[in-house]
Amino acid sequence: MSFPFIDTHVHFWDQRVLPCPWLVEVPKIAGPHTPAELHTEAGGDFPEKIVFVECGAPWLDEAKWVESLAAAEPRIAGIVAKCMMNEGAATVANLAELKRLPLVRGVRHLIQHEPDPDFCARPEFITGVRAVGAAGLSFDLCCFHHQMPAVVRLVRACPDTRFILDHFGKPGIRAKLLDPWRAHLEELAAMPNVDCKLSGLITEADHAAWQPADLKPYVEHVLAAFGPGRLLFGGDWPVAKLAGAYPRWLDTARALLSHLPAADQDAIFRRNALRVYRLD
Repeated sequence: MSFPFIDTHVHFWDQRVLPCPWLVEVPKIAGPHTPAELHTEAGGDFPEKIVFVECGAPWLDEAKWVESLAAAEPRIAGIVAKCMMNEGAATVANLAELKRLPLVRGVRHLIQHEPDPDFCARPEFITGVRAVGAAGLSFDLCCFHHQMPAVVRLVRACPDTRFILDHFGKPGIRAKLLDPWRAHLEELAAMPNVDCKLSGLITEADHAAWQPADLKPYVEHVLAAFGPGRLLFGGDWPVAKLAGAYPRWLDTARALLSHLPAADQDAIFRRNALRVYRLD
């Protein structure tokens, strides 16, 4: 069933404007992906509000470019900008610069590709993330499941920072791995300053053969741990196109949550986003 929703995890890029070097690894999605392309793909299921999440382009130029996109597409209501956490005084200065942009609500420093599984628990990283909370911004956590123990330590060390866990912490869906991800997820959910995105799951599954049943155990566990009051929908477009078109993931997410009361579904697909990313 179709209903209004907010998408808390959308990427836009256009390499004619800004470079995204990592896209050379994924030529299928390397072309321009702007609000115009999302309109074409989403059709009647275009979100009522969008939170843009950084794509690895030059940090300040990217945030300013998305602000310019929002001038033409006002449904872009928030930005999670790139900001490196381990640069000391430069991190604090960059956060101040980003705060000057009206749509910036949070920041992200990608954890997932760091070879050291304890990278985000290093003292300099923790200091930077504490500065995020002091600046009144949130921090998006993007990690793989094997990095979750360090993420738990990071969150415990930063009780005054609001965290959003992207993509359930990227569990090993393709290999049907549930443990020890489940225990680590519960540790995060026990901390009240963490919310979690229902996003990015299909790219962790078998891109060619995934079915909703493959995702169901992970969704059920996150629902039990976080509850519908701390879960947010995210499309992860256009990265998710590697495994399925935007409408397919949206329909799958709706179906996986269709057993919930209407108020809980509205919380996950709309209300929680307004609160967490301060979109009102």
